[in-house]
Amino acid sequence: MNKQDTKNLKKRYLIWFYKAAKEALDKVERKFTQAEIDRSILKELRKKESAAIKKFIDDFQGYIADKEKTGLELKYDGRGLKVDHQFLVFKLEAIEKSIVKELGKPALEEIKSLYEKEMTERILKSTEH
Repeated sequence: MNKQDTKNLKKRYLIWFYKAAKEALDKVERKFTQAEIDRSILKELRKKESAAIKKFIDDFQGYIADKEKTGLELKYDGRGLKVDHQFLVFKLEAIEKSIVKELGKPALEEIKSLYEKEMTERILKSTEH
């Protein structure tokens, strides 16, 4: 195996490892970013509230509360960050440092961009409601 083959194997592994760690971290963090946006949307919906749509707005508010509760349970214990969540943060940081060390900073930016592109494509292709 030549140097380029070895570099390609390392790159593919680091891409996979980054993706796996980032997805695990995003699974928790998105609860908070989504809830932030949801609260903003709820505020706008409340401005248009009428008896006809009150139940839908109340259901949406319950959905937000459930999402926030789940996020808090996934990320925190009574003393602060859960150890497994903290480990995910550290793991992603270590993977990013390994990418820079093995492939350079531009490769890290490329991998981040590829990840975002893939996640966006998944959303756009999704048929779930």
